[in-house]
Amino acid sequence: MPRLAIFQPDIPQNTGTMLRLAACLGVPVEIIEPAAFDVSDRNLRRSGMDYLNHVTITRHISWRAFEEWRRGGGGRLVLATTKGAVPYTDFRYEPEDIVLVGRESAGVPDEVHAAADARIVVPMQAGMRSLNVAVTAAMILGEALRQTGAFPIPAPTDM
Repeated sequence: MPRLAIFQPDIPQNTGTMLRLAACLGVPVEIIEPAAFDVSDRNLRRSGMDYLNHVTITRHISWRAFEEWRRGGGGRLVLATTKGAVPYTDFRYEPEDIVLVGRESAGVPDEVHAAADARIVVPMQAGMRSLNVAVTAAMILGEALRQTGAFPIPAPTDM
């Protein structure tokens, strides 16, 4: 199953939205610190509401700690970036991919770009800078789950 990694998040509400997204889709989340806000369970619960009980979150104290963890477990690092060359819908996702989104204010540093196995982009109209990071994560995770057949199977409902 693909994973979502959030690099040094700036805005708690966006992080909460991505955690809710991950909970609903059954996607594990990696939070790469430091964040611009306190990422304690108490503060995440405020932005992620009651969905936090349904998502697996791993916190990494730094980029280097995350990279050490990643190198030990496999998984390609797929960076969502406005500097990407491959549209996210043209990329071939694998089940163990880690989709990384950057900071709302600054994206990711060159060191992170260099470590990425792939750099993908959401195509946009000319002159537009970027989408909201949570919207980007939703679009890319949806495509990754579709391609890998990893969407959750909904429970049957009575009509």
